[in-house]
Amino acid sequence: MAHPTQLGFQDAASPVMEELLHFHDHALMIVFLISTVVLYIIISMVSTKLTDKYILDSQEIEIVWTVLPAIILVLIALPSLRILYLMDEIDDPHLTIKAMGHQWYWSYEYTDYENLEFDSYMVPTQDLTPGQFRLLETDNRMTVPVDSPIRVLVSAEDVLHSWAVPSLGVKMDAVPGRLNQITFMVSRPGLFYGQCSEICGANHSFMPIVIEALPLDHFEFWSSLTLEFA
Repeated sequence: MAHPTQLGFQDAASPVMEELLHFHDHALMIVFLISTVVLYIIISMVSTKLTDKYILDSQEIEIVWTVLPAIILVLIALPSLRILYLMDEIDDPHLTIKAMGHQWYWSYEYTDYENLEFDSYMVPTQDLTPGQFRLLETDNRMTVPVDSPIRVLVSAEDVLHSWAVPSLGVKMDAVPGRLNQITFMVSRPGLFYGQCSEICGANHSFMPIVIEALPLDHFEFWSSLTLEFA
């Protein structure tokens, strides 16, 4: 989750988020280089080194400032398209979960199990226990196994919502009457927090998402225990 004074992204917990972090650093270095070159040109022009008419009106300068931006766009577009295809790829998921947005809570249905479904409400501030986070903790967490491809089918019951978990690099709109899907694979055990990222009404900020990633044997124990008490 995010923490005070944080400037960058959350720590990556999935392969896709790791790729997004690398792409962010790649694009940021290009921005720094462009800013440095432009600043150098401005300073040089102020000091009259580049104000000669034979330099400003030369054919070579025209070629440079036409070709160079095209090269920069290619250097940004190629890794960006690679990540887009990586995020869109569906590789025979081990588990499929349906996430349904409501005003203002989420409900989850494990479609590979019979009668494994529950609602996930935000824990009120007065009911929080030590170690839990205000506006982020839920009474029922979405539990998944680590190192397993997970497919999430996202929809909504009433208005537009958005199912987003930053540390996993996933964000998908929940549209009434439409079934969207997104896949991810959690690379380490832990708790990962997200929130509805669509302005969906008065209590928009009170429908958090909590994903608990467990080793496979622990997940199987959790699912059997949940089904037993369902």
